[in-house]
Amino acid sequence: MRHEAIVIGASVGGWEALKTLLSALPASFPSPIAIVQHISERSESFMAELLNQVSRIAVKEAEDKESLSPGTAYLAPPGYHLLIEPDRSFSLSVDERVNHARPSIDVLFESAAEVFGVTLIGIILTGANADGARGLKTIKEYGGLAIVQNPEDAENPTMPKAALTATEVDYIVSLEQLTTILFQLTAQEATIHDTNG
Repeated sequence: MRHEAIVIGASVGGWEALKTLLSALPASFPSPIAIVQHISERSESFMAELLNQVSRIAVKEAEDKESLSPGTAYLAPPGYHLLIEPDRSFSLSVDERVNHARPSIDVLFESAAEVFGVTLIGIILTGANADGARGLKTIKEYGGLAIVQNPEDAENPTMPKAALTATEVDYIVSLEQLTTILFQLTAQEATIHDTNG
């Protein structure tokens, strides 16, 4: 089955985890990736630039009404919820915080689950609260694939543990194992993508 999109949620320790993950993905990686990393609304928007320095796929902040493109990682901008619309474009929202966060992982995951269903992969990484647990449960309810970083491998295990409590998951992995699994899940898709130019 072709996995049409990947959504990732992270909080405390997330930037190091994202650097490790994105630096390991090949330039031919076929799926778009949407990422919510908890960040202060007052933060400068330089994380995409920093991640671009270590990533072989393009990393950028998501823009309102922008369509998802293969092999690109999109970051939720500071202070905005990131949602995916039925036409597979992004929308940005300044609605109330969810789980004390804006951007909220749950908001991204739940909107993505409704759009992509069984073709979505949801990933919860290190973090210090329960944001993302409900969203990952929604992804499973829509038939998507759920992956959680092993709490023992996470800089902060609270978020992975909350996700594991909320729903049955398909994989509990270290960051190194996560890279391997994403390779396995998308290897055939990457071949098809390369063949089609």
